[in-house]
Formats: sequence, C-alpha cells, structure tokens
Amino acid sequence: MLLGRNDLDPNIVDTEYGRTPLSWAAECGHAEVVRILLERSDVDPNIADTDYDQTPLCWAVERDHEEVVRILLERDDVDPNKVNPDYGPTPLCRAVWDGHEEVVRMLLRRNDVDPNMANYECGRTPLLYAAEDGYEAVVRMLLERNDVDPNIADTEYGRTPLSWAAGNGHEGVVTMLLERNDLDPNITDPEIGRTPLSWAAERGHAEVVRILLERSDVDPNEAGPDYDQTPLSWAIEGGHEEVVRILLERSDVDPNMADTEYGRTPLSWAAESGHQEMVRILLKRSDIDPDITDTEHDRTPLSWAAESGNQWVVEKLLERNDVNPDRADPQYGRTPLSWAAEGGHKEVVEKLLERSEVNPNTADTQYGRTPLSWAAWKGHEAVVRILLERNDVDPNIADTKYGRTPISWAAENGHEWVVENLLKRNDVNPNIADTQYGRTPLEWAARIGHQKIATLLRERTGFVPRSSASLPSTELFPLAPSTLPEPPSKRRRKF
Repeated sequence: MLLGRNDLDPNIVDTEYGRTPLSWAAECGHAEVVRILLERSDVDPNIADTDYDQTPLCWAVERDHEEVVRILLERDDVDPNKVNPDYGPTPLCRAVWDGHEEVVRMLLRRNDVDPNMANYECGRTPLLYAAEDGYEAVVRMLLERNDVDPNIADTEYGRTPLSWAAGNGHEGVVTMLLERNDLDPNITDPEIGRTPLSWAAERGHAEVVRILLERSDVDPNEAGPDYDQTPLSWAIEGGHEEVVRILLERSDVDPNMADTEYGRTPLSWAAESGHQEMVRILLKRSDIDPDITDTEHDRTPLSWAAESGNQWVVEKLLERNDVNPDRADPQYGRTPLSWAAEGGHKEVVEKLLERSEVNPNTADTQYGRTPLSWAAWKGHEAVVRILLERNDVDPNIADTKYGRTPISWAAENGHEWVVENLLKRNDVNPNIADTQYGRTPLEWAARIGHQKIATLLRERTGFVPRSSASLPSTELFPLAPSTLPEPPSKRRRKF
C-alpha cells in the first residue's frame, strides 16, 4: 500500500543509523519485502548506511540470507564490489570469511565480481581468507576462476594464500594451490622473509612439508633475511622429528647451514635442546660437520650440550673422531668440561674426562678459572669428587681475575663438604691468599660466619695462620658473600 504512493521516497534513511528500508529488510532476511522494494524503479540498491557504510548486499551476505542475496544479485545495477574504503571487506570477502559457501557461489556467478579485491584494512583477498581457514570448497570455487591471482599477499604480513595454508597445516588447500601453474611456492613474506615451507616446518606440519617438497622448484634451504633460518633449523627448534626426517631425506638439504642471527647450525640447536632423535638423524648424514662453532659465542654443539647437561648428546658427539672434546670457545676460553663442571653435570664431566685429550686444568680466559674452581664455587659435590680423584688435577690453581683458589671460593660460599674433601688432598694449600683482598680461605669463612668451615681450616694438620691478629678469634662478622657476575652463556631468540 505505501509503495503504491507516488509521493513516497523509498530511499529515505533513518536519522540514527542512516539506513534505508531496503538495508533493514536485507539485514533481517525479509526476502519478500526486498523483492517488493526492488520493484520500484526509483529504489537505489547501493545506498550504504552512515554508521557502518554497508550496502544492503553487504548486510545480506554478512547475515547469510541466501534468498535475499539472490534477489539483489538479479539486479544488474547492484554493485557486488562496493565496500567501505576505510576498513570494510567486500561482500565476497565477507562471505568467504564467514564460510558461507552458497553465497560465495552466487557472488562468483557475477562476471563483474572482482575475486582479487582485498579487504582494505589488512589487504587480504577472498582466496587468502579461504586458504588461511582451510575452506577447501571455497578455495576450489575461487581457483576455478581464471582471473584469480593465487600469489597476492596481504598488506599486513605480506603472506600469500599458500603461506597461510602451509603455516596452518591445511593439506588439501596446499595441494589445490600447488596445482596452479602460475603459483610461486617460494615467495617470502617481507616482514621476516619466511617461505611457505619454512612456516610448515616450524609448525610441524609434516604432510604439508612432504607435499611442498614434491615440487621440484621448492627451495628447501631458503632462509629469510632477519633470522636467516632454514626450514630444517626451524623444525629442529620446534622439536618436530618427522619434519626433520623428511627434510634430511633430501640430498640437496644443507645440514650445516647456520642462521645469521646467532650463526648456529641445526646440530647446535638440537644439541643444546637435547633432542636425541634429531641429533641421531643429523649425525647419520655423511656431510654433517659436528664441530662448527656459532658466530655469537664461538661455541661448538658439544659445548652447548655439555653446558645443558645433555649426557646422551655428549656421548654421541664424543663417539665422533671429528669432534674436538677440549675445544675452548674464543670468546670466554671455556671448554666443554668447564661448562659441565659449572653446571654440576656429573655424568657429562665423567664422559669428557674419559677422553685423554681433555685437560682438566684448562682455565677460561674470562676469569682464569679451572673446572674445579667453577664446581667448588657452585658447591657441586659430585663433580668436585670426580675431579679430585684425578692425580693430574691441580687443586691450587688460582683464577687470574681475583687470585682465588677453589678452596677459597668454597670457604666463602659455605660449601662445607667441598672444603672438607679439598683438605683431604695433601697437596692443597689452605694458606693461599687472594690477590684482590689478600684474604685466605680461613679469613673468608670467618668473615662470612661459616664456623664449621673455619674450624676445618684451623684443624688442618700443618696449618699455620699468618697472624693471630688477622683472624677474628672469638667473634665472627657475618657478611654477604662477594658476588661474582655470572658468565654470559647462551642467548635464546625471542619471538
């Protein structure tokens, strides 16, 4: 009745949201009302509301009102690509995003629908949305269009549909995309330079990795400019054994390729993390170099494994003739034994000392401390016992930084057992004073308040204090132990 009046304007908008009667009818799914409104020749079907800047078609697509969408698309003057230029997705983007397959099908029947028109806010195309979410049916429909570009990357992260599908493990989508001859499988995102293979390897999507490697033009060693990590390196770091196995089956995969941020090889990361199976797989490669040092700390895989206490890894590396078990890093001058002793890793220390090339007295270049010095300072009783059982271990070597012997550090830090067992060695000199303060072990123990240790030192046969005036005889002055800065060791990447 109302629409029959010639003086009625069907395009008048409300003052609250700026929406026309057609806009409201389309959003609410009132197909018959929409049909009646469109019978008026003066109805403009493309008027967008002022609140969200969405057309009636946009509202109908968003609400998945298939019949309303069909009615609107029958009008040649309906613009299927109209969108809010600031942030809004196109009707096709919205339909794909929400997984409305039938609506997508109807929109793609229109020849004037641009299937590559991206969301203005993040630059994602309909194909990218479908690939990211694994909507295989929608991806298939889109790829049937010859004008769909499968290589368009979003503007937010610079990632292609293949990159998103591979990273999310959507095997079917990856397979369909790779069937396109115009698809480039090696496009890297500009933000961190990662390929689709890199994303799949990091996330542990073994089947996707297998599918990608079936393409002869996929580069398995491609690394990004920021971290410059290969897919193998990412897989190792993520602990994805099956992916590592698949990659190493390729003869063109370089197992020694290091990242540029830390200069560490896949074996270096695996050795530090204690991934036994990965270390086993890597060491089976005849072209593996197990003694490559990283560029940040100049440390070998054995050095990292020893510090982390990964006994099994240490054993496997020591079985190799091409691994130097006593190699000190140039930055701190610390051997694998030094790291293991400081960490209190008894079994690792034992394995290292089984090698005749390992010198148990090698001091680092940063503090000039021996393995015994580190173990005594930290109070690692089992490691101290092993070292003291060696006739070639010199228990009196003082560090070059403070001039302190192992018994000096143990006395200050209250490690009674360590002091007691050091004193069982006849060649231990308990009177050596440090070069920083000129204090003997007894003075350190007395000043801090370690009475039992002070007693042990006084009772030592042949012990002669330097002067009675230098030692507090009846009163102890509790002081905090001197702080020695922890030596820099590993630095892990942060994402």
